[in-house]
Amino acid sequence: MNTLQKTLVFLKPDTVQRGLVGNILTRLENKGLKLVAMKMLALKDEVLHEHYAHVAGRDFFPPMKRFLKSTPVIVMIWEGIDAISVVRKLVGSTNAREADIGTIRGDLAMSGQFNMIHASDSEESATQEITRFFLPEEIFKYEKSEYLHIYSEGERKTF
Repeated sequence: MNTLQKTLVFLKPDTVQRGLVGNILTRLENKGLKLVAMKMLALKDEVLHEHYAHVAGRDFFPPMKRFLKSTPVIVMIWEGIDAISVVRKLVGSTNAREADIGTIRGDLAMSGQFNMIHASDSEESATQEITRFFLPEEIFKYEKSEYLHIYSEGERKTF
């Protein structure tokens, strides 16, 4: 069954430094996803330790943390039918050298760590990550008239 979902995406310092924010936003918009929240922020230690708790004890975490704190990031929420899996496919493999050409990482990155973008990997993580970065009043609800040309009538009935 098709499910309308929200997913968290953040554009890492390499995206900001290389001037590729617009390129990635365009890819997500062109796919037909709806942007419902966006802000630029500096990541703090507490947030990074919470967000990356699953790797916080690993050797690569301290340099990764320095990298993620080196420049503000762009944090966003995108919405669409099956948005979590759709965005993950658009993003590509974590190791950018192994990511398929045509994906964001496959086209724009060359590193396993400097890999441009983070995207939620499940409904559970999307919910946690959205709550971590956004207050409810920062998430917008609006009609996207373009949906008449993106989703079939049957698919639109799900939301």
